[in-house]
Amino acid sequence: MAHRKVPKRVFARAKEDAAVAKTATETPQTTDSSYKLAFQDTEFLLRDDLRPVRFQLELLKPELLLEEANIGSTFVMYGSARIPAPDGADALVEAATTDKQRRIAERLRAKSKYYDEARKLARIASECPPDAEGMRQFVVCSGGGPSIMEAANRGADDVGKESIGLNIVLPFEQTPNAYVTPHLSFQFHYFALRKMHFLLRARAVAAFPGGFGTFDELFELLTLVQTGKMAQLPIFLFGEEFWRDIVNFDGLVEEGVIGEADLNLFRFVETAEEAWEKLTTYYATRDRVHLHRDPPRAA
Repeated sequence: MAHRKVPKRVFARAKEDAAVAKTATETPQTTDSSYKLAFQDTEFLLRDDLRPVRFQLELLKPELLLEEANIGSTFVMYGSARIPAPDGADALVEAATTDKQRRIAERLRAKSKYYDEARKLARIASECPPDAEGMRQFVVCSGGGPSIMEAANRGADDVGKESIGLNIVLPFEQTPNAYVTPHLSFQFHYFALRKMHFLLRARAVAAFPGGFGTFDELFELLTLVQTGKMAQLPIFLFGEEFWRDIVNFDGLVEEGVIGEADLNLFRFVETAEEAWEKLTTYYATRDRVHLHRDPPRAA
């Protein structure tokens, strides 16, 4: 008996049925929203009852696309959306109209050096070769916005490499910066799912001076590592003077609300080269390097 090829599937693909559904003859029944395929009915998907489904979609869509892009690990870079690039720092000071505005503008200008350091660090990380399985390692990932985030994506672009941008819908317009790789540019409704994607593939994190958003992301990361919910990884705080001035880490130890060992969860650095050297030392001295998606687990 001749063997016949067994079909891979017997049901039409959703994409095919969706195309057929669009050609339905218009009648009072077919034009009512109840007749729409559930996955084509935007109003239905936006109901409060469907929030769990939207959570799943925001988790799944970036996960699948990053997997398809062979992203094995990321180097996540957090930082302010207000620090200017060096070539625009003087204009910021000149635009100040009051003494207070000028003082703030001058402080922002002083921090513009971190734009260059973020850009430089992204260049270095982006040159990391794929592993033996073809998975790309330490792919630059930012929040996709301006300033430090732009610098990170720009650094990858400088050396012709792709980078990730995880943007968020805000009441005011925030479009991705021009250096995010288009097919690796994602938009989120839920902050929680965005922060999860920041860390799922993270194998190193750099936090540059920033405000509420940077602190939110950094301290959630520190909490996850401190509590053992996430494996330890290199965490770099750029600008020791800034961080020590804003956060009294030693005071937290003295008050007994964190342990002295918790101060070892991160390292202060000033330059991209210093951060990369510490990163390579960290992974070189580990018994086993875990750069893929699944972090090491306790036996």
